[in-house]
Amino acid sequence: MLLSRSFRDRWRPPLSLVVALVLGIMLLVPLAGIVFFRVYENQLIQATEAELIAQSAAIAAATAQRLVEAGGDELPLGTMVSASPRDGAYYSRPNGRWAPQLPELDLNRTDIQPRRPDAADADQPAHAAYLRAGEEIAMILQETQKRTLAGFRLLDFNGVVIAGSDEVGQSLAHVEEVRQALSGRYASALRERVVDNPQPIYSISRGTSVRVFTAMPIVVEGRVAGAVYASRTPSNILKEMFVKRETVLGVLAFVLGATFVVGFIFVRAISGPIKALTTRSLQIGSGDRNALKPLAIHGNREIHALSQSMLDMSRKLFEQNDYISTFANHVTHELKTPLTAIQGAAELLRDGGDDLSEAERARFLDNILKDTERASLLLNRLRELARADSVEIGGTCRLADVLSGILSRFEGVTVDWTEDCDLPLSAENARIVLENLIDNSVKHGAGRVRFSVERSERTLMVKVADNGKGVTQGNADQIFDLFFTTRRENGGTGMGLGIVQALLKAHKASIRLVPGEERGACFEITFPLPK
Repeated sequence: MLLSRSFRDRWRPPLSLVVALVLGIMLLVPLAGIVFFRVYENQLIQATEAELIAQSAAIAAATAQRLVEAGGDELPLGTMVSASPRDGAYYSRPNGRWAPQLPELDLNRTDIQPRRPDAADADQPAHAAYLRAGEEIAMILQETQKRTLAGFRLLDFNGVVIAGSDEVGQSLAHVEEVRQALSGRYASALRERVVDNPQPIYSISRGTSVRVFTAMPIVVEGRVAGAVYASRTPSNILKEMFVKRETVLGVLAFVLGATFVVGFIFVRAISGPIKALTTRSLQIGSGDRNALKPLAIHGNREIHALSQSMLDMSRKLFEQNDYISTFANHVTHELKTPLTAIQGAAELLRDGGDDLSEAERARFLDNILKDTERASLLLNRLRELARADSVEIGGTCRLADVLSGILSRFEGVTVDWTEDCDLPLSAENARIVLENLIDNSVKHGAGRVRFSVERSERTLMVKVADNGKGVTQGNADQIFDLFFTTRRENGGTGMGLGIVQALLKAHKASIRLVPGEERGACFEITFPLPK
């Protein structure tokens, strides 16, 4: 691998950093508002142009009517207006349908031009009819400006100002958008605007430094009679946000609140429980059994399952460790007794020499052989117990077949069964279980062992009852403990029932001592049946 394990572990981010990054991303979400900021600002400019188009169209229509009334047939007119929309006429009716003039300005595509050039001297004065019409429309322009804050210039077909502000009599024909309007085409432009008292916060808005200009042709009888030149500064987006400050503050509060809630959920449901679980695992690893209690806060379902499984596993490891420790002590104790006896007898044979009689020698050798046989039996039982702890699960067998196969080992004992059944374990494992139970009955004086079967929807119960000495009340709680036996002087190892219990437990079955119908011991084996 390219990176060593220590390097990868060192640079693997902790969960707290991941949570912090997630929260940081959430806080960065409002920065996406900058995109909205630009889009909204562009909308304000287009809305301003649309308003100027509507106002200029109304003024142009009113001016055209005044010019017709003032000049009549003698009214001088300019360029012929094309009726084709392809030629960019400000009005058209292709196929009998109206074609409205839509806003054309876009902050992202339209170049911002320098400030509007100053008015120049006119080559020739305006016609008298135009001047009279201008005087009549001037009041309309003034009142419109008061309500909309837009600036209006009314021009004749030569570009001479006939109404509006203090430029009456001067020419604006050299201005690009005016020149296009005088040719019969609607035109608009974005021009630089000088702010008298600029503020730093306004620097994030381009809309505060531009002014929208529109030039709408005035058409009389299909010819250009002049133009309405209008301009207005678009509404400031910061002003709009201030007007809607309650909504903006509400959104901001929601974002901050949502971030806090997400952070709290992460800490409460993920980060906190994982840190507590890590601390708990370190305590358990150091041998602290008090750390086996459940976490105070489990977090979500997955972490709860993880913590519960870890605690269960740790508990089982402690139990396994206790079992191994106890088992090792018992094995040491059980093996020490015959080994000590063998060692003592061997030393006496070595040191006694010719002073020992043949009878004494035979007795010492018998003791050695007897203790050797006990040690071998104990080792065989340990091997069977280890096999029971690691037995392969699965298989089935018939109760009658297993019992028929082991009857030959027990002479003088009657083994019978009330009915046959299928046992949910292999024939070899069933032989170990049943053989140990029958052998235990025989060694406790039983002459008959009876097997009976009971069934329910979920379990199969097999009872093993004998007519032996039975189990006293004082020994009933210990009979399944390893190395517990009442026949130690007769060679008992105390491991037979322990082997049976371990093997059945591996198959998710259980065994217990229950009261019998007659004198003797009665064991009940319960097998769970598949659903």
